[in-house]
Amino acid sequence: MIFVEDQLVKVNGVVLPGLLKSIEVKESAAIDEQQVEGSAAKPKQATGYEDAKVNIELIIDDTPTQTMYQRLAVVRAIFRKPGQSVPQPIPIVSEDTAAHGVEKVLFKGITHKKENKRGQLPVTLEFWEYVPQTITATKKSSSSSSGSAGSSLTSDYSSYLTSNRGKSPAVDDASSSAALNRVSQMPY
Repeated sequence: MIFVEDQLVKVNGVVLPGLLKSIEVKESAAIDEQQVEGSAAKPKQATGYEDAKVNIELIIDDTPTQTMYQRLAVVRAIFRKPGQSVPQPIPIVSEDTAAHGVEKVLFKGITHKKENKRGQLPVTLEFWEYVPQTITATKKSSSSSSGSAGSSLTSDYSSYLTSNRGKSPAVDDASSSAALNRVSQMPY
């Protein structure tokens, strides 16, 4: 979980080290531009909403007991635990994210940038809103008809297919030369 209280950020129960510089939550709409031949203007079509992005900026510095790189390792361990191959969704709790309706996020990225300042390490954490997709599986019903189309055939057509519909004039127990003879006599 991520908690933001009194400039403290907690991720999965671990307080992020350093000073909380800023939290940014960005939401945007998904809009496609259409190409219309002969028109200079491009009509826009709204197609939905993008997942929200949450950026947290920290400033990590040395303490009497830990270097800034040891403190960065704490954040790195939250981002990717040993043996973890896929990021897991985590709940997020803060006034800023709650204002946008963001409840769960994926830890998308961590960036640090060494500057020529005394003992400070700026760190940026990037989170993307996690919206679970539910896929419902349905069981295919068994069909009582023997046709390849299954239950889409009407009962009248199904009974027609199973009834004795006669034989072709070319195959009425005739020899192959007689059958070809009959076929040649048929009108076009």
